[in-house]
Amino acid sequence: MRESKIFTIARYTFLEAMRNRLVWLIVAFIVIGFGLSQFIAEIAVAESAAFQSSFLAAMLRFFAVFTIALFVITSMVREFDEKGLELVLSLPIPRYQYLLGKLLGFSLLALMTAVLCGLVLLVHAPPGQVALWVVSLSCELLIMTALSLLCLFTLSQVTLALSAVMAFYLLSRSIDAMQLMAHNPIVDSDSLSQRVIEGFVDSVAFLLPDLARFTSSEWLVYHTGSWQQMAPILVQSVVYMVLLAGAALFDLYRKNL
Repeated sequence: MRESKIFTIARYTFLEAMRNRLVWLIVAFIVIGFGLSQFIAEIAVAESAAFQSSFLAAMLRFFAVFTIALFVITSMVREFDEKGLELVLSLPIPRYQYLLGKLLGFSLLALMTAVLCGLVLLVHAPPGQVALWVVSLSCELLIMTALSLLCLFTLSQVTLALSAVMAFYLLSRSIDAMQLMAHNPIVDSDSLSQRVIEGFVDSVAFLLPDLARFTSSEWLVYHTGSWQQMAPILVQSVVYMVLLAGAALFDLYRKNL
């Protein structure tokens, strides 16, 4: 009975996305992205095929992250505004089952988005490399889904929640470069301020997922991906999903509804 409540909430959450025609938006962007990549390949000076696949992969990855985060946040805000949360929780449904159902429904949407993005990449890369890319993108989207729920429960506003999610994503994507710059300054210095900067950047990097290793375009361009590379990605995904979902659940339980 407990599982049926979670799956019921997940099913209606997924159906909401279908009724909002989100899939058509995703398909439309994929078609537009493919057309732009064809145009980019025509004007590229050298290695047009490599540039085309990397451009398309990067564009699809960012679009998928932004779309999933935006849909999760706006869907939950609409449910809050329409008193849907109060209605559901007025039934004999614990809050953790509600959260798990929502997270499962949004996760199914994230997985479907990753698969749709991967299908178009089969034109440019071998199926094995595309499969790696799709699995990695799925992990990336699952983390962002859990983070979107947490930010919405904490901040309660679309603009603030979406800004926090995208800031987290961009910082996680670029933290490797920041570490490299912090540990290799232009002017060699052993000053206290330099050590403080290094320590601060390393601390932030320790807390964030290493998204720079997720969904690498290099796999599609140079076919260097292997399933051994997926082990740390899967471990990070599970750890951050549990932490973010736990934090979101704590925030949901402390709300007075």
